[in-house]
Amino acid sequence: MKIKLSKEDIDSALIRQLERMSGEDFKKCYQCGNCSGGCPVSYAMDVPPSQIIRFLQLGRVDKIAEANSMWVCVGCLQCYSRCPKGVSVANTLEAMRQLSLRKGADHDNISELPFPFLKKAPQQAIVCGFRKFVS
Repeated sequence: MKIKLSKEDIDSALIRQLERMSGEDFKKCYQCGNCSGGCPVSYAMDVPPSQIIRFLQLGRVDKIAEANSMWVCVGCLQCYSRCPKGVSVANTLEAMRQLSLRKGADHDNISELPFPFLKKAPQQAIVCGFRKFVS
């Protein structure tokens, strides 16, 4: 017997998985906007941090997956430090990145790094960049 799942069932299962992976409870957020106000890169995001949590509360994972926000987030945890309820958008976006990369969909195709960059860049920055953008 086959069970047919609706899009809402799939989205709610995905949201539960994101909550487990990130350690966040999206229901705690009451949209004060402190996370967006303190985010150093919100100007470059398609969807600002407070709206990311709101979309998850509404079950709209697709809106976040289509946006550049999860790739732009630097993971500085400024959102978490400013949140009165202790919700970390950075942890949530890291979980979204992990899910995307686990599917084998690289965000960037990095074929070669220029030698001057390799010579000057800290090794940790190179490793973190590959971890963030390549599966």
